[in-house]
Amino acid sequence: MMNWKKRVGTALCLCAVALSTYADEGMWILKELNKQNLARMAELGFKPSVDKLYNENEPCVANAVVIFGGGCTGITVSNEGLIFTNHHCGFGSIQKLSSVEHDYLKNGFVSQSQSEELPVPGLSVRYLRETIDVSDRINSQIDKYQDEYQRLMAADSIGNAICDSIGQNQFLAAEVVPFYNNNKYYLVTYDVYRDVRMVFAPPSSIGKFGGDTDNWMWPRQTGDFSIFRVYANAENKPAEYDAANKPYHPKYVAEVSMQGYQDKDYAMTIGFPGSTDRYLCSWGVKQRIEDSNKPRIEVRGIKQALWSEAMQASDAVRIKYASKYAGSSNYWKNSIGMNRAVRKLKVLEKKRAMEQELRRWIQQTPDERADLLQLFTDLELAYKNRREVNRAQSYFVEAFLNGPELVQQALTILNFDFEGERDVVVANLKKIVETYKNLDVDIDKEVFTAMLKEYRSQVDSAYLPEVYHTIATQYGGDDRAFVDSLYAHTQFATPRGLKRFLERDTTYQLLDDPAISLGIDLITKAFELNMQMQEPSVQIDRGERLLNAAIRRFYASRNFYPDANFSMRLSFGTVCGYDPFDGAHYNYYTTTRGVLEKVRAHEGDADFEVQPEFLSLLSSGDFGRYADENGEMKVCFISNNDITGGNSGSAMFNARGELLGLAFDGNWEAMSSDILYEPDMQRCIGVDIRYVLFVIEKYGKASELIRELKIG
Repeated sequence: MMNWKKRVGTALCLCAVALSTYADEGMWILKELNKQNLARMAELGFKPSVDKLYNENEPCVANAVVIFGGGCTGITVSNEGLIFTNHHCGFGSIQKLSSVEHDYLKNGFVSQSQSEELPVPGLSVRYLRETIDVSDRINSQIDKYQDEYQRLMAADSIGNAICDSIGQNQFLAAEVVPFYNNNKYYLVTYDVYRDVRMVFAPPSSIGKFGGDTDNWMWPRQTGDFSIFRVYANAENKPAEYDAANKPYHPKYVAEVSMQGYQDKDYAMTIGFPGSTDRYLCSWGVKQRIEDSNKPRIEVRGIKQALWSEAMQASDAVRIKYASKYAGSSNYWKNSIGMNRAVRKLKVLEKKRAMEQELRRWIQQTPDERADLLQLFTDLELAYKNRREVNRAQSYFVEAFLNGPELVQQALTILNFDFEGERDVVVANLKKIVETYKNLDVDIDKEVFTAMLKEYRSQVDSAYLPEVYHTIATQYGGDDRAFVDSLYAHTQFATPRGLKRFLERDTTYQLLDDPAISLGIDLITKAFELNMQMQEPSVQIDRGERLLNAAIRRFYASRNFYPDANFSMRLSFGTVCGYDPFDGAHYNYYTTTRGVLEKVRAHEGDADFEVQPEFLSLLSSGDFGRYADENGEMKVCFISNNDITGGNSGSAMFNARGELLGLAFDGNWEAMSSDILYEPDMQRCIGVDIRYVLFVIEKYGKASELIRELKIG
């Protein structure tokens, strides 16, 4: 698909569907914004110079954007290091700090002063320092390799050497990131701030309003935000947590807009989209939906049903499993939606049409024909050769590596570097011990039993690990009997085994522990699966790299953007509604009226339960300065900005570079967007910044936070 236009007149008709350029498509590297981008941005209403967005020498908007945690985005909104991100991005931290006595998930959290802010162990934010094109340096050294595996290994080795030369440490992260399917490379460096404290979290009834029911859906009324603060040492530099640290003073603070938006107003996001496959060939798309998404849907559905039942029965279990459940269900539902959208929007057919036209061009172009005549045949064969083992591996990962937590603990310990630097070892051991706080053995046994049954039923016997032979011969094929015995005899259902090992208890042999033995068995099978995957995967890597480069040559006049890879990107477009199906139109915003309506319509449904005091506040209509020109309180809005996972928490800006809201979701009708951008359907869902401020001031009674902001 992509942002490509035909260069061959005879192909215009067929390829228009698959490759026509849509002005609002694209996740653009800010450093590569060009005249085409800027002209379209100006046409849509963008006012400032591009230097306001990205400038390596002067403060700019990009300086305020952070990587929040391990997979989200945040925005810096005060001179005192205040960070806005999504509630679901902060969810793990909120859960970690919660207990039955202090249930911040259910009741929320408000700090009335900086002294009340709660440190979050293990949480960090990253500020982008520099982006440097190192493509020539790497490609000049790897082009000599004909073998794709050698080429990839050489690129990794050179990239690691470049990063090492930077002098990276716990406060300076460096990474050489491939773009355009390993055709281009950038060195990206970040300042890593490790003292991050929770400031404000709305109750989940606000921050997660609609729950799984509304996830990936529009219309939406979710107040998906949370607030943290970054701390630094006396020199305003990154530091580990210390009570003496001071709030970080950032290079740039995003200004908050109180003017709102109208239909067709300019909107843009800056964030860290995680992964897309817009250039992926048709065989890759087919394998994704059948052999990756389908196993994820089936296995996670079983696991989540067991978790959900236990969570509904116990508040303690709910707190323990809330973050795990949210993380698991998010991309479970995403996979369901993607498979549905791929079929409905005929993504495979569009990909195949594009590939047919590219074939013709290759055949008609002597220079291309010499190198690429077998490209599509080779790709098809490589995907065919990988299919069965790829499917087995997907089930294996979901059933075991992402399944029973005892297995995950065993694998973590087996892969643990006990010989590293003492401070790092101690910190990582603490993380392992902390995970036990959220483990319920009875639930995990139920999950483990279910996973064993599911994996056996879905894969060929050749892909069964040794544990199944043990179950058959020693336990009469009874999965539950094996699981009960395992948990009864392992020392790792609690931290006891780890403690005995670290204390060098001579009566205890780590490798003899049944959980560790099982971990070794599973690692062995995982290694076998990886080895079987290696040859066809390398051929696929080569084919996709050559395909990517060929597409960009074919549409040489086009303005290309690379697939998302968790590097900073800009998307631009407009605030706009859409028509999800015949006879229906979705407006571009929702209001608090929708909250009240859904609460009434879903009485008794935990996804839509809201604290009575908040309902009273909404019913009063006392929205103050946060109301729009009609006196309504807008909650969420949508735009056609091009986003994906990782963009969660991304600032949504207006034409002046002021903060309109926080992106937090995509829409159900365009769940195939990681593979194909759909201009008529794809929408970015954001929470209105005025609703965020309303909740902070009127519900949270935290006016001092409002006073920190730069409000336009």
